[in-house]
Amino acid sequence: MTKPRSNVVGPLICGLGVMFSLAVKADVRLPAIFSDHMVLQRDVGVPVWGWADAGEKVTVSIAGQTKTATADAAGKWSVKLDKLAAGEALTLVVTGKNTNTVNDVLVGEVWLGSGQSNMQMWMKSVRDLEQEKAAAKFPQLRMFTVARHEAVTPQTDCKGAWVVCSPETVETFSATAYFFGRELHQKLGVPVGLIAASVGATPIEAWTSLDKQEGKLELTPVFNEWAEKLRVPYDPVKAQAQYEKQLAAWKTNSAKRVAEGKPAGYAPEKPVPPREHKNYPGNLFNGMIAPIIPYAIRGGIWYQGENSGREGFAQLYEYQLPLLIADWRARWGRGAFPFAWVQLANYRNVMNSPSPVSYWATVREGMLKSLAVTNTGMAVAIDIGEADNIHPKNKQAVGYRLALWARAQVYGEKIPFSGPLPAGHKISGDEISLSFQHTDGGLMAKDGELRGFVIAGADKKWHWAKARIAGEQVMVSSPDVKSPVALRYGWADNPNCNLYNGAGLPASPFRTDDW
Repeated sequence: MTKPRSNVVGPLICGLGVMFSLAVKADVRLPAIFSDHMVLQRDVGVPVWGWADAGEKVTVSIAGQTKTATADAAGKWSVKLDKLAAGEALTLVVTGKNTNTVNDVLVGEVWLGSGQSNMQMWMKSVRDLEQEKAAAKFPQLRMFTVARHEAVTPQTDCKGAWVVCSPETVETFSATAYFFGRELHQKLGVPVGLIAASVGATPIEAWTSLDKQEGKLELTPVFNEWAEKLRVPYDPVKAQAQYEKQLAAWKTNSAKRVAEGKPAGYAPEKPVPPREHKNYPGNLFNGMIAPIIPYAIRGGIWYQGENSGREGFAQLYEYQLPLLIADWRARWGRGAFPFAWVQLANYRNVMNSPSPVSYWATVREGMLKSLAVTNTGMAVAIDIGEADNIHPKNKQAVGYRLALWARAQVYGEKIPFSGPLPAGHKISGDEISLSFQHTDGGLMAKDGELRGFVIAGADKKWHWAKARIAGEQVMVSSPDVKSPVALRYGWADNPNCNLYNGAGLPASPFRTDDW
């Protein structure tokens, strides 16, 4: 006769499960960004944080210094390391009831690169790819790419890993961030860490915290648009059916485009309730920026312009970019850390009318105005875009121009770092005289006579203008406008303009009116 099975096994398994659960809970844990091959910011106090059991003592050691902390009631702990200097690879050891060891830690310059698809664009899509891959032998240049994640509340951690730059790994690096970081690495002679947090087709309001935006009168159009979407009950069945229809159409069209040698284009995104959408204000900040705060960084670079194609939204950029900068700076708690962006490149409709309507130009103007924010810079890219490609392949020039600004304004090199920027104008009879900042080496016209200027009288009718360089100024007039009132330069999606300084950097588009 078979003896009945003992019921001891069940309690034993349950007991082991409880013990295992407690062991997992007790483990000291670090955020993903504190992992092998990471780069820590030199010459500043470096925050290190993580999680453990409430009340657990945690010890952090690196480069001969040791800091201790006790986890709070929520299990969060943090320490601040003393300033570290660039040098050989270090090991970070974090000990509580268990030990975390982070190997191959470098100390140098750390920059955050964020934005939409032109910041996200991988190296594998740049021009001269094979040449760039072969040259990408920079073991002290590393990149941490934050995995895409949108969330309705601020997250405490993200997914990602530090990757050492090599010909085998560089293809998946953000191209703009890579060329920026490479220039700094070569010129400064120190390790460079790049944190890439970008998602294509996303507006700036998704990257700014929600509470920083709520109640801002200037952003009423943004919240009104989402309020309309939220009023419509979300039907997941209907949304899924529509998605499948769009996906089938995309597969057909993308196959045709690929056969023609063109990019496949973006696949439609899986449906989600509007409040959970990646573009809802604050959702990408919550999922991709909040988790890396307060990791020590030198500064940030930004490349985004999704508002440029939206009527009623392009004019918001002059409020939104300073708001994002103020938001990030406040949350990092490091004062006015350096922040620079790429002004939108030329794209799409070639300037063939003296009075085009251009939301692209309006966003560029918002970026230009944002230079009023302290410790900021802008890389003008009006000459390196492509009419038929919203993701221009010349990211080398973009990264280089951003790095010029950083080398001059952050690291103190005495070098030109900006193209000509408007610094005032005067009207004398039928001529307008323009003054500029950053005329390094003198103003010049590239490839022929000066182009891209239009002027108007009180009737607000624009006419092509003749322009000439007179020392540090540009003189503009038109036989069709006897009493000019206003002037614009490069005011189009894809302007035909050619004003540069002696350093070979292009002038920013601008206007003197507010019509």
